Amino acid sequence: VQLVESGGGLVQAGGSLRLSCAASGITLRFNAMGWYRQAPGKQRELVAGIFSNGVSTNYAGSVKGRFTISRDNAKNTMYLQMNSLKPEDTAVYYCNTYPPRSYWGQGTHVTVSS
Repeated sequence: VQLVESGGGLVQAGGSLRLSCAASGITLRFNAMGWYRQAPGKQRELVAGIFSNGVSTNYAGSVKGRFTISRDNAKNTMYLQMNSLKPEDTAVYYCNTYPPRSYWGQGTHVTVSS
């Protein structure tokens, strides 16, 4: 299994980014999947999850209403649209199953400047 995150970068507060998670060796539509993040000095946390039906989702309270998780079955790729970004969203973002297995990739860095 390989999960490759991309789309991170440096953005000003209030800006947007779209993260992608390209999967191989695992079919996303058969699995509940999640986006996780780890800020400096903090534990990794679940940001958003999408269930195998592709419809049911859940979000951490800190991102609800600002982030949207989605999935493209044809591309076997998952996305995280992040709007109204805040400095506290700065972290390395990872994708994995939900709950997570030992599939951690390199992550993609998101830095939000104030």
